[in-house]
Amino acid sequence: MTVGVPRSSGYTAEASEPEHDRFNSPLQAAARFVAQRGLLRPLIWSLVRVTIIDVDRVKNVKGGFIVVANHSSHLDTPLIMGSLPRKMARYLAAGAAADYFFDVWWRRGLTALFFNAFPVRRVGSSKHSVSARSLLLRGIPLLIFPEGTRSKDGQFGPFKPGAAALATACDVPVIPMALIGVHIAHPRGTNWPRRGRLPVGVVFGEPMVASPGETSLQFAGRISDAISRLRDQHAASILGEHTPSKGANK
Repeated sequence: MTVGVPRSSGYTAEASEPEHDRFNSPLQAAARFVAQRGLLRPLIWSLVRVTIIDVDRVKNVKGGFIVVANHSSHLDTPLIMGSLPRKMARYLAAGAAADYFFDVWWRRGLTALFFNAFPVRRVGSSKHSVSARSLLLRGIPLLIFPEGTRSKDGQFGPFKPGAAALATACDVPVIPMALIGVHIAHPRGTNWPRRGRLPVGVVFGEPMVASPGETSLQFAGRISDAISRLRDQHAASILGEHTPSKGANK
C-alpha cells in the first residue's frame, strides 16, 4: 500500500514496518537524545552562530505533524532537530534520500541514530521500504524537504506536492520553517562549514493546514510562499553584513 501521495512527489513507499520498531522505541529515543543534544548540537552550535526565532509558535502542536523547510546544506537537519522543543524532536523522523543515505551500512546506521531517518526515493525504485503515511498515522512526526535536493545558491527550488498531500491525507498540520544563511555557512559541495562561526537562522512559522478544496500543489505553493516570507522578513537581521545582495537572489 502506498502513502497516497503523487508518484512525482518522491515520497511514495510501501508500508511494511511493525507497530513497534526503532521509530517509536523509547530506548532508541533516549540514545538519539544523547547523540543529538549531547554530541551533534554542541558541535554544530560551535561551528555556526545560531539564531532561533518564534519557536513559541509551535508550543501547542501535539501528535503527528510535518516539518517542512527549505534545503541547501547538510546542516539543515541538525539545525532543525536542535531547534525544536525536546518533546517535538524526540521521535521526529527525517526523510533522507535512499540512494545516498541508505546505500551503505555505516551511513544508514548514522542517519538512523542521529535523525531517526526513513528512506525516500528521489528517482526510480528503492529496496529500502517504509511508509511515511503509516509513521504519521502512528503519531510519529516527520521532517521533509519538498525541494528533494539541496539548493546550490540558497534560492528555493519548486516544492514537490508530496508533503502537502501527506498532511492533507493524514489530517495533520505542517510546520513551515525557514533556514537562513545555511548555504553561506556550509555551501553545497563542501565537506565542512566555513571558518568564523558564520550566522545562520532557524525561523518557525505558524502551523498550516490545507484549505477546503485546496489541491496538494496549491497547498505546497502556499507553504513555499510562507517559508519565503519568513526568510525575507528575518534575513537582514540574522545575517547582517553577510546578507547577499538583491541581485544575488534573482
